[in-house]
Amino acid sequence: MGQPQPYRATALIVEDDLMQREMLCLLLEESGYHVIQCESAEAAERVLDQSAGALCLMLTDVQLAGPMNGVELAHVAKDRNPKLDVVVTSGRPLMQPLPDGAKFWAKPWAPLDVLREAEIAALN
Repeated sequence: MGQPQPYRATALIVEDDLMQREMLCLLLEESGYHVIQCESAEAAERVLDQSAGALCLMLTDVQLAGPMNGVELAHVAKDRNPKLDVVVTSGRPLMQPLPDGAKFWAKPWAPLDVLREAEIAALN
């Protein structure tokens, strides 16, 4: 039997831009987080259905591939796990209300902002 694996907080990154998604995932993985990545809200919804309680952070863009946008996904995520730290980001003004407790970040944001948010989420 091997040594037990240390707890690694899990983040869900939902971004249809491949370069941005990979940059976020690499940033979090190199900081010790387990990362699940999706390019659409529909794929992320399937992850939430299976493991919403295991997630500590979901970061999503507003504009995503497919019919559901990031704000709608934020509502689904908070319904599945009200304690989940949800960040919605966009380069445009937000036109829909976010669920209670979700945060909006205007682009551009700094990578350090992501790491700070992940650290806060992992502690909660």
